[in-house]
Amino acid sequence: MPTGAQPGRKSFFADSYANFEARVGYGTNNQSSASGYQFDFISRNRIQLEAMYRSSWIVGAVVDCIADDMTRAGVTIASDLKPRDGSLLDQAFDSLCIWDALNDNLKWSRLYGGSVGVLLIDGQDMKTPLKLDSIGIGQFKGLLILDRWLVQPSLENLVTDLGPDMGLPKYYDVVADSMALKRQTIHHSRVIRMDGVTLPYWQRISENLWGQSVIERLFDRLIAFDSTTQGASQLVYKAHLRTYGVEKLREIIATGGKALDGLVKQIEMIRRFQSNEGITLMDTSDTFEVHPYSFAGLSDVLLQIGQQLAGAAETPLTRLFGQSPAGLSSSGDGEMKQYHEGIKAKCERRLRVPVTRLIDVMGRSLFGRMPEGWSFAFNSLQTISDTEKSDISQKTTTSILQAFDSGVISQKTALQELKQSSEVTGVWTNITDDLINEADDEPPSIQDIDPEPAGDDGGSPKLVPGKGAARRDPIRGGAA
Repeated sequence: MPTGAQPGRKSFFADSYANFEARVGYGTNNQSSASGYQFDFISRNRIQLEAMYRSSWIVGAVVDCIADDMTRAGVTIASDLKPRDGSLLDQAFDSLCIWDALNDNLKWSRLYGGSVGVLLIDGQDMKTPLKLDSIGIGQFKGLLILDRWLVQPSLENLVTDLGPDMGLPKYYDVVADSMALKRQTIHHSRVIRMDGVTLPYWQRISENLWGQSVIERLFDRLIAFDSTTQGASQLVYKAHLRTYGVEKLREIIATGGKALDGLVKQIEMIRRFQSNEGITLMDTSDTFEVHPYSFAGLSDVLLQIGQQLAGAAETPLTRLFGQSPAGLSSSGDGEMKQYHEGIKAKCERRLRVPVTRLIDVMGRSLFGRMPEGWSFAFNSLQTISDTEKSDISQKTTTSILQAFDSGVISQKTALQELKQSSEVTGVWTNITDDLINEADDEPPSIQDIDPEPAGDDGGSPKLVPGKGAARRDPIRGGAA
């Protein structure tokens, strides 16, 4: 009886439905009430995680897919940089393997629960705070990725300054077994830290202020999937069972000797000559039967468990397993679109701040500093068809030329916009930097309408040139 209930009056449970007489509902005497949850702490077992990552293709796909997609499309930087400087910045991303390093940082954070990317600034002390104004030309050398087992965070010396890093370790000590920077202390401002699954405070303390491996949450689904697929493969060996009935078999085995030897010899002869074109010789009192096994329904079970695993991995079946599962009528386009939107959201949350820091550092290392007001956007993973590219190109070109004809933008700006649109449409790719630099940077003059009528003939008003008299169209050529 619940606390506060009175005899003779009905009592109501506010939490869930339960029928104690029928043993129905959670909290009654049934098997479901004996269920519960407990900690697995797989994130602390580095050896097991590495064994799973190396031996299970599912674990490898769960760890790699999202990290690969988050760093696959790159970014588009909007700034007042000269076209040549913009190309240098793009080339620096490739030559310094920035996206590959961010990819590894994401992967090891997802596998182990945490990882850091160390900003390699030549000639600076790793222990000191990073001051952006102190970065000179050519000092930035890339990123060094160290997973959580290669660095020891300062658990008692935390960041106290107000900001997003408040409460995180102030320093990271590199272990002696690291591939580089052995036994060095690194200030938190010089690392790009990434966690796997963000944990609440008390659980972060139990993980040395790191996150949790993404494998820990789906461990039970992974065991169920591997057990089911392994069990299904084992059934193949038993899919065609044959039984042979021998009269007085127990007596033959018990007697042994020539009788048992004769039986074994007979079985060996049956196995030797039994084939598609062979025959089976046996005594008229013996029996021979075949028991085929039916796999009906097994594929549905595998599919359902695979869907649960894909849901736990936050990855569609078409991406995680590499192909659409048999029996599904959907093409998976809707799922992939939703997945790509999720990847975009993860990029905004996990990579927005790191990439901002990297572009700022790289800009200072390449040409002193980035211009004011620069920004960037993550490129979409969605691909467009040739027809869509043609439609976008036509609309974009028309809009740019209309702005040019209206005198809103100059020839140089128009060419820059056309060249920038070529990254999406593939059109106007032959516009070179030299052509842009030689173009007129002043907006064309605009013709005004003479406010006075043309005369007594009732004709249309005359067009008189504005400033600069008649203008020449530098894009189309000829008089405007």
